Amino acid sequence: MYRILIVDDEPMIRKGLQKLVEQSELPIESLRTAENGVVALQRIGEERPDFLFTDIRMPKMDGLELCARVAEMDADIQVVVISGFGDFEYAQKCVSYGVKEYLLKPVNIKGFQNVLEKLIRTKTKVSSETFVAVTKLEQWASRMEHAVWMLQEAELKGLVSEIQDELKTYKLKLNRWIDILQEIHTLLHQRLNVRDVYLMQGELDLTGAADEQEAWYRFIAAVHGHLDELRAKRKGKLKDPVEEAKQYIETHLAEEVSLEEVADFIGLNPSYFSQLFKQSTQETFVQYRTRRRMEKAKKLLEQPQWRITDISGEVGYADHPHFTKTFKKYEGCLPSEYRQQMGIRT
Repeated sequence: MYRILIVDDEPMIRKGLQKLVEQSELPIESLRTAENGVVALQRIGEERPDFLFTDIRMPKMDGLELCARVAEMDADIQVVVISGFGDFEYAQKCVSYGVKEYLLKPVNIKGFQNVLEKLIRTKTKVSSETFVAVTKLEQWASRMEHAVWMLQEAELKGLVSEIQDELKTYKLKLNRWIDILQEIHTLLHQRLNVRDVYLMQGELDLTGAADEQEAWYRFIAAVHGHLDELRAKRKGKLKDPVEEAKQYIETHLAEEVSLEEVADFIGLNPSYFSQLFKQSTQETFVQYRTRRRMEKAKKLLEQPQWRITDISGEVGYADHPHFTKTFKKYEGCLPSEYRQQMGIRT
C-alpha cells in the first residue's frame, strides 16, 4: 500500500493527477493534495508519503524549495517534479535535491504510468535493502514483555540498548525507523494484553518526530512507562494515574509543583507520565496547571474579602506581577478589571 501526495496550485491539475493515480490501479493507502509547498510540508508532517508529485512554480513556497526541504528530512520520499517549464536548469537543480523524475505538462497517461512503475521498482529495492524480519521484531517484543512483566528494569534497559544498536546497522530512513518502533510497541501491547495487563497508553504516537533520536526517546519512555505503571498497579495503586495527578495538582495549586514531583508521587516515569497526561487531557502538564490556577483565581476574585495580592499567592504565584500578566493572558483582562466586571469595587 502506497501513500501519495500531489502538490500543485491549480485545482484542475491536482484533480487530473489524482485521476491518473486512481487509473493506475496502484494499491493506495492514502492520496492527498496540497496547493503549495507550505501546505505540503504540513501534510508531510502529519503523514510521510511514499511518492511526492510537485509543481515548480507555486505561491508561498515553490517546488524547488519544497524539494530542498524534503531532501533535508532524509526521509524515504521519492519526488517527481511536474512542470510546464522545460528548463534544463530547473531539472538540474531538482536532481541535486534527489528528485527521481522530471515530467513536463501536459502529462499523458503512458508517461505517468512509466514513472509510477519506476518509482515502485525503486521503492521495492530500497525496502528490501532496509528489511527487518518480522520474526526479529516478535523476538524483541517477547523479550521486552518478559522484562516488563517481571519488573526487570535493568534487563529492560539493556535490551532496548541492544535493539537500538542493531537497528542502527540497518541504516534505516526516518519513516521506516518510526514504523518499526511502532510495530515493536504494538507487539509488546498485544503480549501484555494476553496477560490481562491493560495499560493506560495505547498506540505509540511518533507523529512529528524530527529525527531518529527523538523517535527513539519517545519509544523508550513509553516502554519504561509500561513497567512503571505495572509496578504501581501491583502496589495497589489502582486509580487512574491521570486522575490521581489531577487531584495532586488541585491540592497543591499554591505550590510550585513540578511534573517530575507529580510523576514520582504516582510512581511513573516523568517522560511517560508527560505523554500520558497530554494524551488524556489534550493539554500539557503546565497548561493544565495554569488553567486550574486561573480558574481558582477567578473564584477568589469573585469574593470581595480576598485581596488581589493574597490571591496571587493562593494560586502559586509568589511574584504578583507574574500572576497579573498570566491572568491577563488567560482571561483577556487584569484581575482588577475582572473584579470590576463582576461589580466588585476595590
